[in-house]
Amino acid sequence: MAQREITLSIPTLLTLTGAGLLLVLLWQLRWLLVVLMIAAVIAATLAPAIARAEALRVPRWLAVILIYLALIGGLILAGLVIGPTVAEQIQRLARKLPTYLDILESLVRNRAIQLGLNDPIVLEQINRFFDIQALTSWGFRTSQELLIRSFSLTRGLIGGSLRLLLALVLSGYLLSGGDRLISGFVALFPDPWDQRLAAQFRPMAQRMGSYIQGRILVSAILGVVISITLRLMGLTEVALGLGVIAGFTNLIPFFGPVLGAIPALLVAIGQGGWLFLWVLLLFVIVQNVETYVLDPLLVGNTVQVFPIYQLLAVLGGTQVLGIVGAIIVPPWVAGAGVLLENLYLGPKRGPVAVVSPPLPIPQEPELK
Repeated sequence: MAQREITLSIPTLLTLTGAGLLLVLLWQLRWLLVVLMIAAVIAATLAPAIARAEALRVPRWLAVILIYLALIGGLILAGLVIGPTVAEQIQRLARKLPTYLDILESLVRNRAIQLGLNDPIVLEQINRFFDIQALTSWGFRTSQELLIRSFSLTRGLIGGSLRLLLALVLSGYLLSGGDRLISGFVALFPDPWDQRLAAQFRPMAQRMGSYIQGRILVSAILGVVISITLRLMGLTEVALGLGVIAGFTNLIPFFGPVLGAIPALLVAIGQGGWLFLWVLLLFVIVQNVETYVLDPLLVGNTVQVFPIYQLLAVLGGTQVLGIVGAIIVPPWVAGAGVLLENLYLGPKRGPVAVVSPPLPIPQEPELK
C-alpha cells in the first residue's frame, strides 16, 4: 500500500505561523476584546435613537453627544431619586437574611417531623443544609468568583470603571464614525467578500440592539410591577429593593427570573401566613406574562437562535466573564447567527427551486 506524503509549502507554513501569532496577540489583548464587545453592544442599542435624531436633521455627531448626555443624566437622576432607598432596603435584607433562613429551617424541620421523617440523620442533614455560616460562606465564594471573572480582565474595581468608560467612548466613536470603520475593515478582504461582509453589519447591529433593548424594557416593566405589587401585599420596607433585584437579574436569560424570586420568597416566609403563596403566585404570573406576552411583543423574533444555543451562551459567558458575560454574550451569539445564516447556510441551501415547464428546444427550420 503506497504511503501518501504530506508536504507543506512555504506560504502554508507562513500562514499557520501568522495565525498562531495572531491568536497569541489576541489572548494578550483579551481585555481589549471584551471592551470592544461591550462597546459594540452599547452602540447597537443606541443606534435607533441616533437614527431618529438624524431623521430630524440633527447632525450625527451632535445626536451622539445629546443621546449620551441624556443617558448619563437619566442614570444620575435615577440614582439620586431611588438609589439611597434601594441601598438601604438591600442592606436591610442582608441583615435579616439569617433570621429568614432560621424560620425556613424551622418550617422544614416541623414538616419533616409531621411526615414521620424524624430520623436523626434526616434532621442532621436539614441542619447542615440550612447552616447559616455554610450558606453565607458559599454565597460569598460564589459571588466572589463571579466578580473575579467579571473584573479579572479589568484588574480591580478602578480598572473596571476605566474599562467601562473606555467602552462608552468607543461606542460613541462607533456610532459617529462607524461607516468609515466598516469600510476600512472590509477593505482587507478580497472581492466579493468585502461587499458581502459590509452588507452584514447593519442586520447584525439591528438584531443585537433589538435584543438588548427588549431585555432592558421587559426588565424595567417587571421591576416596576413587582415593586408595586409587593408593596400592596404589605412588604413596604423592602418592596423597592426586591423589585430592583428582580429587574436587574431578569437581564440574564433563563436563570435571572429564578434568582430574582428567591429573596422575595425568603422575605415572604419570614412574614408568615399566606404571604409566601401570594408572592410565589406573583412571580409565576410575572414569568408567564414575560414569556408569552412581553417577550413576543417587545423582543419578538429578533434573536432567531434556538433556546439551547442561548442557554449555552449564558452558561459560557458566565463561566468566562461572570455576570458581564451572561449579559453581553447572548446578543453576540444572535449577531453571529446573522453571519451564519447569510454567508453560509443561505448560500448552501441555494435559491428556492421553482417547478416550471421545460423550455422548448429550438428546431432547425425545414428546407423547402
